[in-house]
Amino acid sequence: MALFERDTDIYRDRDALREDYQPEDIVGRDTELENYQAALQPVINGEQPNNIFLYGKTGVGKTVASRYLLKHLQEDADQYDDIFLTVVFLNCDGLNSSYQVATHLVNKLRPENNQISTTGYPLAAVYDKLWTEFENLDGTVLVVLDEIDNIRDDSILYQLPRARDNDNLANTKLGLIGISNDFEFRDQLSSKVKSSLCEEELHFPAYNASELRSILEQRVEVAFQPDVVEEAVLSYCAAIGARDAGDARQSIELLMKGGDIARKEDASTVKEEHVKRGEKLLERSRVAEGISGLTPHGRYILYALVTLHLENETPVRTRNIRPRYTRICQTAGDDPLVPRRMRDHLGDLTMLGIADVTERNEGRRGGKYREYTLKADTDTVIEALDETINRVGVHQSLADAGYQDVQTTLIDIPEQDD
Repeated sequence: MALFERDTDIYRDRDALREDYQPEDIVGRDTELENYQAALQPVINGEQPNNIFLYGKTGVGKTVASRYLLKHLQEDADQYDDIFLTVVFLNCDGLNSSYQVATHLVNKLRPENNQISTTGYPLAAVYDKLWTEFENLDGTVLVVLDEIDNIRDDSILYQLPRARDNDNLANTKLGLIGISNDFEFRDQLSSKVKSSLCEEELHFPAYNASELRSILEQRVEVAFQPDVVEEAVLSYCAAIGARDAGDARQSIELLMKGGDIARKEDASTVKEEHVKRGEKLLERSRVAEGISGLTPHGRYILYALVTLHLENETPVRTRNIRPRYTRICQTAGDDPLVPRRMRDHLGDLTMLGIADVTERNEGRRGGKYREYTLKADTDTVIEALDETINRVGVHQSLADAGYQDVQTTLIDIPEQDD
């Protein structure tokens, strides 16, 4: 008997649940697709394309809608003899400068045996090479920069939309499509960049539970065998996605994890209990990965927040986290960061989904401030902070909650203002 045999009792096409899967139709984004299509219409008309800026939270359909419409746009453009359309898609994850983005674009347009180095050129020289590649394409070129908010300087965001105005391109009509998960990214752009990049702005709102369920039903039909996924599973996965951030990726990932558990256990159907167990595994993995990427001070601040959470002192203001954080730093033999940098780390914890933040405004008397709470599962966070806890010692709040025996009890210093 073979050691490995195909198992098709649960899945028909598991890849349909992967993040890179492109569905035949887009569900729950009718208004957004209509507006997006209108913004792309100048391409078919043979006109200068619009520069388009898409923004919305992770998992709300920005990238999948872009790939869907641009695929149809290329197919439809092929019907016209006077339209020559090229789409260049680049994910900017890990590319934090205009230089890096420009060199990657040049290399996407060149054959493998004629690539340029990603270091060593003046930025102006890289731009010259990029304009040459675009001119060689002729016709219309749409550059799609996904996760555009990773770029820390706005040079290329100014250069691309204004390439023809600045006489860098004569024959090629260039359009830029920027996709961002960061709502504040647009506001951080300089006015000259904003006016060019944001000719057409499209907001993708979070999915609601009904829309997420429709998306899941679409994926189930492709990914699973008939009648394998119980109805309660779809409702649960949709509810979890809608509760957190209206994130379709989260709902689909949860569905796949439940399916994997059912397959591993030779179950005949995917049940809600499979999904709930999968949810715990995914949460543990996500939190552990996020904490592993934190700096030592990021972990000290998180440890301080955990202890305050265990003492029922949350939601808590930054200035009331600081004394606990300072004491942890002292025990670790490190100098505490200034309050501004501390707030940056709290922002990172919020972005990772480990902490939650609420903005308060008490008017002229109390002013504006932020309060933080622990969002991730306490057990999971403490497990991921094990190395830090072993280094600085177990706080009394952990011992009181029964997590670990006391090795070192940290003595809190009085609360103080930032």
